[in-house]
Amino acid sequence: MSAAREYAFTRRDFDFLRRLSNQRTGIVVTDDKFDMFYSRLARRVRALGLPDFSAYCDYLEQPAHDGEINELVNALTTNLTSFFRENHHFDYLTSDVLPHYAQRNRATRRLRIWSAGCSTGEEPYSLAMVIDEHAAMLQGWEVVLLASDIDSNVLAQAQRGVYPMNRIEGLPRARLKRHFLRGRGGQLGKARVRDHLRSAVRFERINLMGELAVESQDIIFCRNVIIYFDKDTKKALLDKFADVLVDGGFLFVGHSESLHQVSDRFELLGNTVYRKVR
Repeated sequence: MSAAREYAFTRRDFDFLRRLSNQRTGIVVTDDKFDMFYSRLARRVRALGLPDFSAYCDYLEQPAHDGEINELVNALTTNLTSFFRENHHFDYLTSDVLPHYAQRNRATRRLRIWSAGCSTGEEPYSLAMVIDEHAAMLQGWEVVLLASDIDSNVLAQAQRGVYPMNRIEGLPRARLKRHFLRGRGGQLGKARVRDHLRSAVRFERINLMGELAVESQDIIFCRNVIIYFDKDTKKALLDKFADVLVDGGFLFVGHSESLHQVSDRFELLGNTVYRKVR
């Protein structure tokens, strides 16, 4: 324990908290995250008026305080994202996947897309921009774009759709004009997603470790999420995704993620894009 710390934080506290976090999120926490746990959770100890982390662990064990576990998860989950991150995925969506479904689903005229682990909303809004900009291809279709995360705080931020200007600086001018409103007065220096995009996305809190009570999906984006899981947890989640996806459905994962020797229910198409095979 560092003498500079405000609260006592022992290895026993750390082990309890990371075990609880793993049970709720599936995220594997390594030993080098000891200091990160302290820095992110000290604010919760302070907010609850507790004397140390041992008392915080005791607090979490009480059934009456189950809601605090959501605060624990919110504090620990990583939420690094940006608009059109890994842009090659959106290029492939435009050039191959949407035309594929425009033919395949032409009888039902329905398309289902899920952004799983959507963080502060940049990914689902990027997907909504692509759909909006190719509306002629899907004219008259019912397109449902589900966005989910386990962190209720980032979901609330995503639903507001308000971002600092530096978050959208890299977007083309035409895209900015079409999809964002520049803030004024108290919102100076910020931009808001226009209503046509906000209404196109349905945000929902979903724990990927639980039962996935979602309808069948044509496309799932789950990028830079499974990297935090151990192999068994990855396999279990990929089985859930395969069960949710339609036959031949597409799964997009992060650039440093691979399904190799984890799941045989998908085939790699290239650039971390997979297709369900069974």
